[in-house]
Amino acid sequence: MKTIFLFFSALFLTIANAQSTTQHTFKETNVTLKINVDQLYGTLTVPDEVKKCQVALIIAGSGPTDRNGNNPMMKNNSLKMLAEALAKNGIASLRFDKRGIGESKASAITESSLVFENYTEDVKSWINFLKLDKRFTQLTVIGHSEGSLIGMIAGAKANKFVSIAGAGESADKLIKSQIASKSNKQLEDMTFPIIDSLKSGNKVNKVDPLLNSLFRPSIQPYLISWFKYDPQTEIKKLTVPVLVLQGNNDMQVGVKDAESLAQANKNSQLAIIDKMNHVMKIIDGDKQANMDSYNNETLPVSEVLIEKIVSFIKK
Repeated sequence: MKTIFLFFSALFLTIANAQSTTQHTFKETNVTLKINVDQLYGTLTVPDEVKKCQVALIIAGSGPTDRNGNNPMMKNNSLKMLAEALAKNGIASLRFDKRGIGESKASAITESSLVFENYTEDVKSWINFLKLDKRFTQLTVIGHSEGSLIGMIAGAKANKFVSIAGAGESADKLIKSQIASKSNKQLEDMTFPIIDSLKSGNKVNKVDPLLNSLFRPSIQPYLISWFKYDPQTEIKKLTVPVLVLQGNNDMQVGVKDAESLAQANKNSQLAIIDKMNHVMKIIDGDKQANMDSYNNETLPVSEVLIEKIVSFIKK
């Protein structure tokens, strides 16, 4: 495992950009993936005047996050910016709306029937979709946040894997840590037994109405299926080159998570990006500035992030 701590000055970035190759223009087309009776929708971004090139499959994070990295409450265009930056560097990409989200909303599964494997199987289908396209020579899976875990599980047939702000521990431990950070013993006493039961594969029939948003009976099958995956175990299974990227200004996922992932895979390279937050943007300000960036669609994603991904894909 190689560990690289990236604290680049503005001068270094200026020199690096000046030495880079000419940027490509690109075209974006909407694509449709049919899975049985369902249809999922995505955007294929391809650099112009390139007959064959490498391609990346970009997987969004949890919740109602769409192909561009946005949700109904916040618009930051982080994944759209990532796709465009890759195209300018001669790398194609496909980003998509998960089932039940955005344009793929019609392919939603009832909440009580939804399991984590629905997402991993969809990604496997998108991988096959790209592999059938003769324009693409090599496939890299890029997973952001929860998309990192999905990509680890589904990306065995890819050529390379990139994790951006991926959790380094299973979701049950992550949720427990978030609850414990509230320093509320009563809340811990109410939630931890539920989490432990779900981790064991057992549903909890009676849930306090105050906890319905997290543990309502209809979402428990999904939580059970999600809790069983340990990111360190899954990333260890990958035999392809792995790049683990993490910002040190991330309020949701810590540097320790990235270090745990990188340590679990001997083929990995770890890069810690100074001042980068969870939505891949450089934040010089305080916590409020960090939060504000989640709803800033013009603030660009980290140039260092782009440089690291482009270099990794092309080498």
